[in-house]
Formats: sequence, C-alpha cells, structure tokens
Amino acid sequence: MVNIRENLARLREEIRTAAKRSGRREEDILFVAVTKTRPVEDIIEAVRWGVTAVGENRVQELLEKKARWPENISVRWRLIGHLQKNKVRKVFGEVSSVDSVDSLDLAKRLSAEGERTGRVLPVLVEVNTSGEESKMGLLPGEALPALGKIIGECPFLSVEGLMTIGPLTEDEARVRRSFASLRELAEKARREFSLPLPELSMGMSGDFSWAIEEGSTMVRIGSALFGERRGT
Repeated sequence: MVNIRENLARLREEIRTAAKRSGRREEDILFVAVTKTRPVEDIIEAVRWGVTAVGENRVQELLEKKARWPENISVRWRLIGHLQKNKVRKVFGEVSSVDSVDSLDLAKRLSAEGERTGRVLPVLVEVNTSGEESKMGLLPGEALPALGKIIGECPFLSVEGLMTIGPLTEDEARVRRSFASLRELAEKARREFSLPLPELSMGMSGDFSWAIEEGSTMVRIGSALFGERRGT
C-alpha cells in the first residue's frame, strides 16, 4: 500500500537537497501533485499533509474531481495538460492557472474568456525544448516572438513564466540541456519584455532534482508521490 505521507516527506527532502545545491531553499520550489487517474481520496490525503497545488491533465477529469471536492479543504487547481480550444469556457473559472498555453490562438481564446468574465488568468507558456514530436509546446525558435504577441495581444492573461517537459530518456546530460534551454529562454524573455516571468515549471517524478538544479521553480510529481498510475 502506498504511504502518501512518507512519500511526500522523502520527496520534500530530495527537493530540499537539490534546492540547496542550486543556492536556493525548499520554499522556493512549488510542489504540484500530478493527479491524473488518482481518486479524490488520495488527493485529499496529499493536501492534508501539505500539498497546496494539484495539476490535472484533462479538463473533464478536473471538473469531475472538483465537483466531489470538500468545500472545507483548500487547494489550487492547475491545468497542466493540453487544453483544446473548445474547452476554454468550461475550464476557465475552475482553475487557478493554465500551465500549458502552447499557441497564440489558445492564448487569445483564454484572454477573450477573461474579458467576458472580468478575470485575469495566470498562465505559463509551454515550450518543447526536447525536440520530441510527441510533446506539445512552442518550438524554442518561435517561443520569443509568440510570447511577445501573447503579452501584447492578450490583456486578460498574466504570463507568469514558462513550462517544459524533459525528454523521455535517462541521459542526464540531455535532460539537463532541455531544462537549461528553458532557463536561458526565460532569461532572454525577461530582458526583451521587461517582465519578471518568475516561474519555470520543469521536472517530473524521474528528473525533478536535475530540473531544480537547472533553475526550476515548480515541479510536477505524480507517480513518486502516489505510486504507479492507474489506467490511462
């Protein structure tokens, strides 16, 4: 049986160690519990032991879980998976952030919904730094121009930073290059657009220590916390 409390304590120690190696503190890294296929009961357990943010991949699953969520337990819901444009209205008022904005068109639709509802939505812009065709996100070469248009043309979005998914490999050097690429891109964007862009969401269960050492401020951890995923 998976012990969520023990797993969380172990993960926090690993985060603390990696943060120290990069000259930062554990508190500088947001732990996002990835809850795809996880029952609400497991998520509640994680939140009771200190998780403050959860990341869902699918809109429908997020909505179903929120409908069953106890009103007296507070947590931030972040959408971390690909958002189809026809689901923008469904999810807009249900999340604290969309961490997977991967096109100007999607950004415009989110901003339009923000204008309609009178809300500015925090977002992260997703960049495909691994070069893998299976992954979503803007290509590094098109990311800065697209980011500039999102900032300039989407007044109801607050761009907080960038997100990437590392390559599916155990090659540490390759994974680190992917993360370093996002960090360098963020540094260029800060200079070009004079914005803080403080968040770098990178690192998952298998590579979050490397990500933190490369500058991540937000790690997305599922299986290392909850055990192997159930279903798809």
